[in-house]
Amino acid sequence: MKMFLTQTNGLFSRIYEQEQFSIEDCARLLAQAAVGEGNIYIKGFNEMESVTIEALHGAEPFLNAQLLTDINTVTDADRVLLITRFSNDKEAIDLAEKLVASHIPFAAISGKLKSETNDLQNLADIHIHTSLLKPMLPTETGDRVCFPSSMTALFIYHCIKLAFDDIMEEY
Repeated sequence: MKMFLTQTNGLFSRIYEQEQFSIEDCARLLAQAAVGEGNIYIKGFNEMESVTIEALHGAEPFLNAQLLTDINTVTDADRVLLITRFSNDKEAIDLAEKLVASHIPFAAISGKLKSETNDLQNLADIHIHTSLLKPMLPTETGDRVCFPSSMTALFIYHCIKLAFDDIMEEY
């Protein structure tokens, strides 16, 4: 467990150091909807639904946040946050392409994978890299285990929320 704690601390520190400006930009993007006439829609894919649940039902819900269930209800006054394990997630890319076609600004959280086609890091107005692309801990057999993707996304979400709340407090 000590190795997991060390690796997790390093991962979170790396995310903060490398993504702090993108996190702040994401908070500003989402705040545009909150101070205007829009809503903030959140969509997590697979295990990343944990971020959606936290934003909507956690102890401190995200202001103006709603679950994204129907793309046809989203307007250009709204903002969207997409969260998925990897930037090449087909379902997330399909939704992102619809958002782009509808001129709806959105941010995405995912692990950046090298891709020769459209992926979230190229489609999103703001992309935040989870820095998690493979399991963290080596085993005695040479394999790797422990892929805390939802925990990493929740860390990023809370960083966004802290920055967002600061912006809203100033407004």
